[in-house]
Amino acid sequence: MNFSYFMPTEIFCGRNCVTANCGRLRELGSHALIVTGRSSETNGALADVLSALGKNGQSATLFNCVLPNPTIACVREGIALLKGCGADFVIGLGGGSPMDAAKAIALLAVEERADSEIFSGGYGNAALPMAHIPTTAGTGSEVTPYAILTDDERQTKTSISSPALFPRFAFLDGKYTFSLPRAVTVNTALDAFSHAIESLLSKRATPLSRVLATESLRILYPLLPKTAKTLSEEERDDLLYASALAGMAIAQSGTTAVHGMGYQLTYFAGIAHGRANGLLLGETLRLCEEKNLPAVKAITLTCGASVKEIALTLDTLLGEREAFPKSDLLAFAKRSASGKNIQKSAYEPTEEELSRIFLRSLRVK
Repeated sequence: MNFSYFMPTEIFCGRNCVTANCGRLRELGSHALIVTGRSSETNGALADVLSALGKNGQSATLFNCVLPNPTIACVREGIALLKGCGADFVIGLGGGSPMDAAKAIALLAVEERADSEIFSGGYGNAALPMAHIPTTAGTGSEVTPYAILTDDERQTKTSISSPALFPRFAFLDGKYTFSLPRAVTVNTALDAFSHAIESLLSKRATPLSRVLATESLRILYPLLPKTAKTLSEEERDDLLYASALAGMAIAQSGTTAVHGMGYQLTYFAGIAHGRANGLLLGETLRLCEEKNLPAVKAITLTCGASVKEIALTLDTLLGEREAFPKSDLLAFAKRSASGKNIQKSAYEPTEEELSRIFLRSLRVK
């Protein structure tokens, strides 16, 4: 029972929570850099944020150039805009990519690093104040100390980690997810599901992170099949809440082999992050079941389904799987084997076992 727990983000949850709690944004500064993509202009989130800031007499500058899998160049562009306009706090608005970019901007604006040193760790505890508003239900970035960026030098996605990356505030309003396309809904839900499972499969799991992860699974698993159909407003709210719970879990435990492998599919094949995780999750669970990991029993009990049944649920959501030459899949396994996510797994798969997962999870050309 020796463990610590640190999650300093204050969460506001519920309909119209951004405007209802707009006064709290005054605590962050006078001029916001809003880091987002294009969808926030159509789902109502940006309008709510601008309204909230306007009521407070705060000014804002919009940086809406963030694309999926943000790069260092994107972050540099955001920092230049922030310094040019005199912003003193950051609002991350959108899915995982805008929130990750917002975190990196807030951190690197305070602690300058050369591009070659960004992923070297050792950050201090200072960053510009942040508020995050997720508009997808999957990433959980609004409650984690991680920013995931594209790392072209290593040809993968790599995380920056620092307690300073916890946002001060997180606003969870499911209405921003109502208009999400089916594919985005499915992929982001798979990301949250993977977070919850990987947290339980982590050697860094704690009694409290397990509580958060199992509660997330309890809500998520019955909703997964519905993500391919029509979700009610209440179910959208539940997905967002479960995503935040899973994010709170990995904030303590980190992610494991599935994410390490999935980064290969995203970087080299452009497969959406959540889908990449979903493609690999079933076979990873089968391997962990073979190795008799106790966490697998907790996962199946919480889901009320066997590993085989969970894998079938994933199969239905994923549809036809992508095809790769066998040599590519073996190369992905080799690259994954040296990643830090593997080392955080309660059972550390060998390169041979990673190859098995890739070969069974994807079609071979």
